[in-house]
Amino acid sequence: VQLQASGGGLVQPGGSLTLSCAASGFSLDHFAIGWFRQAPGKEREGVSCISGSGGTTYYSDSVKGRFTISKDRAKRTAYLQMNSLELEDTAVYYCATDFLLPCGSDYLRRVSAMDHWGKGTLVTVSS
Repeated sequence: VQLQASGGGLVQPGGSLTLSCAASGFSLDHFAIGWFRQAPGKEREGVSCISGSGGTTYYSDSVKGRFTISKDRAKRTAYLQMNSLELEDTAVYYCATDFLLPCGSDYLRRVSAMDHWGKGTLVTVSS
């Protein structure tokens, strides 16, 4: 199983950025996948997840209404569209998957339960 996050960069407050997570070694159709982030000096936290079917998505309160998770089965890639970015969104963003947990609040809360992590991509929101 391999996950590779990309798409991070420097963006001004209010701007947008789309992160990508390329997955290999397992099927995105069968397992949920999530985005997590770790800001400087803070613990890693769950941001969003999407179910294997794509029919269920879940967001943390801090990003709800601003971020959108999606995936492209053919490209085996998950995405995180981030709009209205705020200074507090500055963090290293990771994609991760666990083959047992369904997408939901537990998926975002149980960071340590994730079995597979990709290398992170840095998002810096700054004026």
